[in-house]
Amino acid sequence: MSEKTFKISMALIAATFSLLFSAIVIPPFIENPDVIGAFAAGFVNPYASGYSADVFSCWAILLVWVIYEAPKVKHGWICLLIGIVPGVAVGLAIYIIMRTKQLK
Repeated sequence: MSEKTFKISMALIAATFSLLFSAIVIPPFIENPDVIGAFAAGFVNPYASGYSADVFSCWAILLVWVIYEAPKVKHGWICLLIGIVPGVAVGLAIYIIMRTKQLK
């Protein structure tokens, strides 16, 4: 896979997730803007809890990676914020693209 194809693929996946997140999460959140309830809804059953735990763990891994590479990759902290909303999939994809450009 070429680097250009890689970057385009990462950007498309991040954009697709962002669109899905917007379509699925924003309408109910506008109806009931309860941030704590929204986070708690990720733990309504064992299956949702498993996925939510996976998301939090992936974000923590991204956090450690960003801190570790902070001297080499500038502005990685932005990806941590993006990893909260819309999600880790987008934050990770953007971090990988940023990292690829900066470590050349």
